[in-house]
Amino acid sequence: MLDLILPEWTAPKNIRAYTTTRRGGYSQFPYDSLNLAAHVGDVAETVAKNRALLQRELALPSEPIWLQQVHGIDAVAATVENKNRCADAVYTDQVGKVCVVLTADCLPVLFCDKAGTKVAAAHAGWRGLAAGVLEQTVTALACPPQEILAWLGPAIGAQAFEVGEEVRETFIAQLPQAAQAFTPTRSHHWFADLYLLARQRLQHLGIQEIFGGNECTYRDADRFYSYRRDKATGRMATLIWLDE
Repeated sequence: MLDLILPEWTAPKNIRAYTTTRRGGYSQFPYDSLNLAAHVGDVAETVAKNRALLQRELALPSEPIWLQQVHGIDAVAATVENKNRCADAVYTDQVGKVCVVLTADCLPVLFCDKAGTKVAAAHAGWRGLAAGVLEQTVTALACPPQEILAWLGPAIGAQAFEVGEEVRETFIAQLPQAAQAFTPTRSHHWFADLYLLARQRLQHLGIQEIFGGNECTYRDADRFYSYRRDKATGRMATLIWLDE
């Protein structure tokens, strides 16, 4: 039985969404056990077994559109032709097409519209967040921001993600209120609150119904992968699709 997180949000009943944890798969240390990433050094056959297990357990209507994530801003449609494309967000208005992103500290963000006709998933580390991956994803959804719901999945928490001065300056130059998301640690270093940075950017777009954002992948080693904590590690999946 997989250990899964179900988003707590007000999405329509036909929206299916989950985040996996590290529990319940076949991978061995340091990828133990439900590693779903093919690019981290895990045994390819084991990753395939984990993906097949995920498909069975969630009764997925199709194979997820796995991406090659590059900390960029490109958003692609969830079509077979876009499997393994270099992109950091995926969207669809088609029933049964599964959008997915992989993370291990970076922030996964799910989107849907209130009518239950469009969904998207985005991978937002600080680089992608600053570059505009959330904005690009919202543009791809092509619906009014007041009609969009967003859910922030498990990511590194505000008391664990230390960054340098250049990261802080990058965000504040774009949105002055981003200063609220940084707490000083040592000289020229800051704790960054990815959740708050994402909320600010979504609110700036006009999205007000934002949910989630209360986990810390770094602190909870039993449940979550964390690249910053472990370096060699697996990846969790955050998935969303439209049901009938």
